[in-house]
Amino acid sequence: MPIVTIQLLEGRTDEQKKALVEKMTAAVSETIDAPPERVSIIINEMKPTNFAQAGIRTSDK
Repeated sequence: MPIVTIQLLEGRTDEQKKALVEKMTAAVSETIDAPPERVSIIINEMKPTNFAQAGIRTSDK
């Protein structure tokens, strides 16, 4: 049973997350020959204050 965890900054629409889950499930299923019903997707959303690149928080850009 593949489990895929996706971490995103908050701000995506429900429609975008639905499309992401559908496409990730299809990609995993096709790539490793796993039945789609056995593929689990976890989306973790974080606030921009909790993510930084090159020493700068996303919320501070």
